[in-house]
Order: sequence, then structure tokens, then C-alpha cells
Amino acid sequence: MQNSFLPLNTRRFRQRAQVETPDTVYWDRLAKPELLKEHNTIDYLDFSPSDPDNFVVTCSVRVQIYNLVTMLVVKNLSRFQKTAYGATFRQDGRLLAAGDEEGHVKLFDTTSRNILRLFKGHTAPVHRTFFTADKLQLASFGDDKSVRLWDVANEKVVQTYEDTHTDYVRAGAMHPQAGHMFVSGGYDGKIKLYDTRAETAVQRTLDHGAPVESMLFLPNGSIFVSAGGSQVRVWDLISGCRLLTMMSQHHKTVTCLRLGSDGRRLLSGGLDRHVKIYDVSTYKTVHTLTYPNAVVSMAVADGDQAVVAGMVDGLVSIRRMMVDSKPSHLKKIRADRARKYFVSTKRTNNTQEVDHTIKDHVKGPGLKSYDVHLRQFNHKKALDDVMNAQKMQYQPELIVAVITDLLHRGSLGKALTGRHEAALVRFIDFICNHLGEVRFMRPLMMAASTVLDVFEQRLVAYSQKLMKALQRLSLAMQEEVRLTAELMRMKGAVDMLIGISMDNSEVAHKPTYVETKTPKMHPSVAAQNYVVLVE
Repeated sequence: MQNSFLPLNTRRFRQRAQVETPDTVYWDRLAKPELLKEHNTIDYLDFSPSDPDNFVVTCSVRVQIYNLVTMLVVKNLSRFQKTAYGATFRQDGRLLAAGDEEGHVKLFDTTSRNILRLFKGHTAPVHRTFFTADKLQLASFGDDKSVRLWDVANEKVVQTYEDTHTDYVRAGAMHPQAGHMFVSGGYDGKIKLYDTRAETAVQRTLDHGAPVESMLFLPNGSIFVSAGGSQVRVWDLISGCRLLTMMSQHHKTVTCLRLGSDGRRLLSGGLDRHVKIYDVSTYKTVHTLTYPNAVVSMAVADGDQAVVAGMVDGLVSIRRMMVDSKPSHLKKIRADRARKYFVSTKRTNNTQEVDHTIKDHVKGPGLKSYDVHLRQFNHKKALDDVMNAQKMQYQPELIVAVITDLLHRGSLGKALTGRHEAALVRFIDFICNHLGEVRFMRPLMMAASTVLDVFEQRLVAYSQKLMKALQRLSLAMQEEVRLTAELMRMKGAVDMLIGISMDNSEVAHKPTYVETKTPKMHPSVAAQNYVVLVE
């Protein structure tokens, strides 16, 4: 076996002029753009939260839902008399709201394409609509310089905020956690912060310095971002809406903002044909995407599976990740890029000076010893291989992984049967030591149950050492039960204090672990009577 082992093959590479960073490597995994052509400017793009492969395109008098894989229209919502604007999904993906040039806000059922609600009240086009965090209300931002809050169920206006802006209101964002807070941005350059609980609805007035085109909140809700002119500004909500930083990476108007990488990256698109990607921890530009025309709308799929950009000439550019390249895989991605670079340059002169060499490892299965045992169904040997003192102390997650695999195979009981007492005591001690860790609790609870099943089948006397180990396991289980009961009592006390402290006018939210079934909505009378006249 040793004679067949090959030495490492050292390869030489020319120095690359481009400086690579983890973000450039990651975002370069975006494939070549796939293009869709519409007849007018792409006003708005949004991905469905319930079905990540579907995204909605708002263009002219149509709102179309496309499939990301097939690039075909899944649903066509053409119930618009005039131009449609800003179609956006609700957080559960079941409803879709869009404004139009008539000043109406229409609510669609994404499954049946029916109009469920027709909100009338604006006297000018409505460009943006967003759902509140509790999914019960809908905010609309119109060119009549007003912001309206609608009740989705009753089809009635809850609150109207007029004269807060002196120009068109074409940007807004809802707080991701607090349903009573949202912001609006107008072409007057002003940003308004609203709190529906307070007597004075407008809590803060900020100056962006240019007409505000787009706004969004970061996932934690403590920071919001505004875009307008050639600047992107970041505001801290917690410290009184203080301006944290200002980014001027675009040389033309910034038209859209989106979040990527689970909220760790901020993307901004502009009329300069660029999409800038920022790190939200430092607010520095980490990458740039270039497009053939001015970018006016943008959407990012969950997990960065795709970046879709809409342009002023009606072109929709769809760039998908070639692989599931999470940021944790950057080392592997960088190695793949280096290997491809070598293939393209291996015929060039290799006598030039290099700054580093890359060692190409010999190909092999790369299996650990316990993997080999599991592949050969030697379950006892696989468990013995990981149950040593060093791995028990420094790599408990490895032991839990093997235990979980044996539980899935239904062979953990067989792996524990017929063992020496020392091995069983060591296994029980491991369970007792790590049972309280949240990441290991579920598999170790099942492993403890399996241990009891194994001992229940052995009708022989146990040694004193083994009996003490079982007593320790019993005490550990009782301690977990006691701790769980105390936490439940504490949670009940905290819920009671929160309920008492709330005003009588406020409605206490149900616990987050209770899944409430939303009744199916039926079209209202106004929605049923709405007819589109075709000229």
C-alpha cells in the first residue's frame, strides 16, 4: 500500500495582478446573466418568501410572476387599467400588493390570481406598497404627498398621514419586527419616522439631502438605510436616528437597495449601470457588478441563489449562483479557481518568477477511520473509534455526529450491546456531561433512552460501578426536567408581567411557538365589481 503512494506534485503559477478577497471570490460565482425582455422600464422586482424560485416583475400594466429555473411566466396579474407599480409579496408569500397610476392599491391572491381587496383613497399614483410586520395592515406611499395605512381584512383606511412631505412619496420601509413603526422618503429629500401608537405620528424628520428613491431596514430593525442622489446613508434608530455613515460609491442616482447574504451584505443599484455590494459591519465596498444599462430595480433571492436586476430599457438580468457557495466554502472556491487558472496557463512559460506555489494533493476518498467503519457497517468499531479521551474532551460534536448517524440507522442499541462495563460507563458519562448543551440535547436524550432499553433487556446483575453510572444518568435527566420546569414557570411569570404592563388598548401577541391558521380571504364587493376596460 505504501509503494502506491505518490509524492505531492508541486505546481508553479504566474503571479496574478488582480487582488482577490473572499467577497470577490464569492460573488464571482454568479453565472453569466440570463436575460428577459419587457416592453417598458422595470419598475420593481421582488422574490416570493414561500417559493424562492418565483419572483415578480412589475412592468407597464402587467405584474408577472416568473419561475427562476424555467424563466417562464407562472402567473400573469393583468388586472390593471393603467401602469402598475411596486408589486411586493407579503411575508408568507400568500398575498401580493401593488399600486397603480389610478391611485388604487390592489391585493391579489398569489394562488388564484383573484383581486381580494381594492383600496381607494389616494388621488395620485401609488408607487410603493409594503405589509407591516404583523401582516395585518398595508402601507401605501403615493404621489399625492400622503402615506396611508390600510386594514387588510376590512378594506378600510386605518390612518392617513397627509402634508408630511411636500413632494412625491416614492420610498418607504416597514420595521421588520415592530408592526407599528415605518419610515417614508420623499422627493423633497426628507425622511419621516412614524409610530402609530403615539399621539404625534411623525416621530422624527431627517434630511437625506436629495430625492429619496429607496429605503430598507436591516434585519434587527435598529438601523435603516436610505438611497437618493448619488449617496447611500445609514441611520441608527436606537440612538435617535443618528447618521452613522454616508457612502458615495455611485456617480449617478442610486435607485434601489436590497439585502444579501442573510443581511450581512447591502446591495445598491444605480443609473451608472453598477450594483455596489457593501459589508454592513464596516460599510465598505467589497464587490461591484456591472450591467449593460441603468439599473432601476433589483431583488436578491434567499441565500444569494440569484441576483435579478431590472433596467431602464425593459431588460431583466438574472444571475444565478453556479453552486451552493456559502461564505463558509470560500477556501474550497478559491482552490477551485486556482486549479482552473492553472489549466488555462499550464502551456505558458513556467520559468517566470512566482510569489507562491500551490500543492496539488493526491486524490483519494478522504474518509476517516470511523467513516470507513460506518461504510462497512462495523457500528461497534465506529463508536469505539470516536469514544476516546481526547475526542471526548475536544471534539464532542464528532461523537454526537456518530451517535446521530447510528440513531438514524437504528443500530445504536446493537452497538451498545455486549460491551465491557468500562466502555458503557464511559458512554454514559459522556451523555451526563453534555446532556445540558442545547446543540446536543435531542440526540443525547434519544441515546439515553436507547441505553435504558439495552439494560432493560439484560436480566443479569450489574456491578456497583455500572449502577453508579446509571444513577448519575438518572440524576442528570432529573436535573434537566427540573430546569425545564423552572424555565416554563419563569416564562409564564414574564408573560404575565408583559400582559399587565400593556395598555388596555393594545392587544397582547400570542406566543411565537403557536402556529395560527389564517382563514382564507374572499374577494370584497369592490374587488368583485372591478372591471378592466380594454381599449
